[in-house]
Amino acid sequence: MTVEEDKAPAPTEKTTEMPTAEKAADKPAEKTTTAVEAATQEKTIAAATTPTANTVINEQAFRQAHASPSIRKLARELGVDLGKVTGTGRKARITADDVKQFVKSVLSGQSTGTVSGSGIPPVPAQDFSKFGSIEEHKLSKINKLTGEHMTRCWLNIPHVTQYDEADITDLELFRQSLKAEAEKRGVRVTMLSFLMKALVSGMQALPKFNSSLSADGQSLIIKGYYNVGIAVDTPNGLVVPVIKAVDKKSIYQLSEDLMNMSKKARDGKLTPADMSGGSMTISSLGGIGGTAFTPIVNAPEVAILGVSRSKITPVWNGQEFEPRNMLPLSLSYDHRVIDGADGAHFTRHLAMLLSDARRLLL
Repeated sequence: MTVEEDKAPAPTEKTTEMPTAEKAADKPAEKTTTAVEAATQEKTIAAATTPTANTVINEQAFRQAHASPSIRKLARELGVDLGKVTGTGRKARITADDVKQFVKSVLSGQSTGTVSGSGIPPVPAQDFSKFGSIEEHKLSKINKLTGEHMTRCWLNIPHVTQYDEADITDLELFRQSLKAEAEKRGVRVTMLSFLMKALVSGMQALPKFNSSLSADGQSLIIKGYYNVGIAVDTPNGLVVPVIKAVDKKSIYQLSEDLMNMSKKARDGKLTPADMSGGSMTISSLGGIGGTAFTPIVNAPEVAILGVSRSKITPVWNGQEFEPRNMLPLSLSYDHRVIDGADGAHFTRHLAMLLSDARRLLL
């Protein structure tokens, strides 16, 4: 059950400045523009005039833009505000290709304005093939929907992430002791089942974690049910099936529900009902590794628990160090609803329960 993010640095290129009339007279042209290229450029300029002519240019930003006089002239002709163009040339200088790519983004329907009212301009389009060989893979429907939803969540929710750890030494021994009984029932008991139980206890102790903001943001809706979403990584992308009525189910029942939902997710058979009605979500990367991460709150929920891989750590017990199995916790929450003190209380509550299996099962 993973979430992955890939980031690649933007490559740089050597700046090419268009020669002035005087320089052009002093030396022969290095390259003659073909009739096809000329026609293409003329068509691009003519088409670009319509969408960009009405653009209000920020003169101060235009003057401060890192671009040569010839590029500034080209931008004026196309009605492009250089203050909105990201340069890919040497030392971030704006090149002719940057201006043309900006125009293409307008022609292709990409907005040069704000995203979700945030005022953040989109990432400019680039022709990556000019730097080397590339492959293009179409995003799946799930990839697209998840990406759009996560972008909305990140832009609209003021995130805070609280980091903590829980001593699960005794709980892990208890979990292993259930293995024989679990096999008889045809299920596999994982740490997720215990985490779900702990999460419900935390929401009962601190009801704000089991809430959602109203659409107008003027009131808080406290939920009387306890449904927990589990982020599942599938071949087609990330999905979040929801386990219903966690507070009313045993560890074995939760383990069975997890197995069934995970199989439906991998087989692509989840229904909208399977992925709705969540109170809070768990994103577990324990099967992969890592020490901590920042999960994105799955709106309209107001918090999400990230779990990394546990490891044996020397812990001082007052007299000596002893090896303990420590589980990293990463709790992200909506700061409009939950303050820092509540975030710390919540992770401490989880740590207390997970450190004592008896408390967890009471």
